Amino acid sequence: MNAIIHDSLFTARSLVAVLISDEFVAREIEKIARQIAKVYQSKGKLIIFGNGGSMCDAMHFAEELTGRFQKDRQALPAIAISDPGHLSCVGNDHGWDSVFSRAVEAYAVPGDMVIGISTSGNSANVIKAIETAQSRECFTCLLSGNNGGALKDKCDYQIIIPSNSTARIQEMHGIIIHILIELVEQELFLTDNAHLKDSTHSC
Repeated sequence: MNAIIHDSLFTARSLVAVLISDEFVAREIEKIARQIAKVYQSKGKLIIFGNGGSMCDAMHFAEELTGRFQKDRQALPAIAISDPGHLSCVGNDHGWDSVFSRAVEAYAVPGDMVIGISTSGNSANVIKAIETAQSRECFTCLLSGNNGGALKDKCDYQIIIPSNSTARIQEMHGIIIHILIELVEQELFLTDNAHLKDSTHSC
């Protein structure tokens, strides 16, 4: 097997094993999912953001909630801060550090859940947006990697992937995002504890 293929798959498998054995991660995922469900039960919404691949993760997170994941159910309100018009306008007029915080200022109300995704935890625009969310009395959550950077322990909830590889961190974030959505669907729309079976999914 090609060394790059082997090393990538082996490292990904090793990280999954680490997460499986980390009871804090499992408990934190459950706490985040319950909080998201409570936000929805209170007629609130999710606001999610990140840079580059993390922005793509934010968009994927949001579309699975507004669309569907494994269950046909009502749409759940989630905004990924990714509109090119907004990003270029704010970036040009206020600077790139404000592209997410400006949208949080526009959309967030007390009791919403604001999720920042940053593999380093040091992205200035993610930090500023989290601070803005806290000033607006929102729940905050961080998905990060390595040691969590400047955002470590600054949010109500956090999951930090113990890796310095951006690719591997993003892969683990993708798994966690899918687990969160499944748990939220189960919490809000299932009347029993039966495991959701795989269903046809177009995304």
